[in-house]
Amino acid sequence: MLRFLPLKLGRLYRCLKLLLVVGLFVILLMNTHNLFASFQKNELTDRRFINLNKCPACFGTSWCRKFMNGQVSFETWGRLRFLDVFNVKNVYFAQYGEPREGTRRVVLKRLGSNQELAEIDQKICKRATGRPRCDLIQAMYKTEFARINGDVRLLTPDVVEGWSDLVHCPSQRLLDRVVRRYAETKDSGSFLLKNLKDTERMQLLMTLAFNPEPLVLQSFPSDEGWPFAKYLGACGRVVAVNYVGEDLWSFYNAPWEKRVDLARQLMDIAEQLTNNDFEFALYLLDVSFDNFAVGPRDGKVIIVDAENVLVADKRLIKQNKPENYDVWYESRFEECDREACLSFSKDSLCSRVTVDHNYYAICQNLLSRYATWRGTTGGLLHDPPAHIAKDGQLKALLDECTKPKKRWGRFQAAKELREYLTQLAAASSSAMAR
Repeated sequence: MLRFLPLKLGRLYRCLKLLLVVGLFVILLMNTHNLFASFQKNELTDRRFINLNKCPACFGTSWCRKFMNGQVSFETWGRLRFLDVFNVKNVYFAQYGEPREGTRRVVLKRLGSNQELAEIDQKICKRATGRPRCDLIQAMYKTEFARINGDVRLLTPDVVEGWSDLVHCPSQRLLDRVVRRYAETKDSGSFLLKNLKDTERMQLLMTLAFNPEPLVLQSFPSDEGWPFAKYLGACGRVVAVNYVGEDLWSFYNAPWEKRVDLARQLMDIAEQLTNNDFEFALYLLDVSFDNFAVGPRDGKVIIVDAENVLVADKRLIKQNKPENYDVWYESRFEECDREACLSFSKDSLCSRVTVDHNYYAICQNLLSRYATWRGTTGGLLHDPPAHIAKDGQLKALLDECTKPKKRWGRFQAAKELREYLTQLAAASSSAMAR
């Protein structure tokens, strides 16, 4: 009987595969008319499709002229609307063209699922009218997004604290930076709210509350060396960012030398976001292989999903001196039955000067044997060459960075791991140059 089990499973697998193919064929037949229409029409010029008709309950309008002129268009598969059922995150690849510069690839984001976007509409309506459905544009003028009007000089912490991870514990210095660098206005450069139009203020505040990723990219731009994707602009509820490259997961089985270089860069990112001259600590609360991408030319690792980034102002912490502010904070490792999970206290991240969270997040969820993603364990540095595995130093450093045995052990392990990976990368480069 056991002998026939593999045969039965194989037959079942083939039947399921056949059913899937037949199902897709039926869907294609049912959508034949829509299929041809999708290839003929550029839906990104449709105001309703990009939700431009919902502004100022949107993310901005700086790229609307480009959208309306047809300079932005979906790539092949992005044109097929019946495939949206598989695109839960509403992230699309598109081509953007300039007459003199030619075309280049960009990424378009709705910054949330269809359900999340519908829920924000309902919340706006309920706050304004008490009902889940209403005239969204009129309702916006009756919400807290509109109460902060032109008479208010500054965007202050007491108004927006806790709206999202970005402003879980905002300082005035951070908020001034966010307003000054807001890209969805022609008059950017001032931290005064009164210099923004009413609609621009509402768009900024809605973005801050719903999904602050665009504001993170604008406030800490790639042009200044921050490891984030470049923000390009928005139209309605579609945001455009620069295409970086393939996601980090695509390199999971890359040659060892390549993975060592990527791991070194990831640890450098953890260090840069934790300790920098601006004294802003940017803590990554959602770390997975899908949230990082690698440039095809320079091989540079970039963060491509910055929704869950908590920013703590170290300068303010030193000034206010909350309890235990100068005591090092060590994140606690906890076993988890989910992929890419992390244990952290937002209040602790906001009240300590020295925190190891970013090292912990990168080591646990990306590099070490504890890293689990898409049913695979072992981390980016899995299966090292025999001489490195035998040496044991890499495994010891990764284990101490993830699950430290000594008090404050992670801080020292992260430092030594960065140095060790730099040495391995340098040795690989030297060997290839010979």
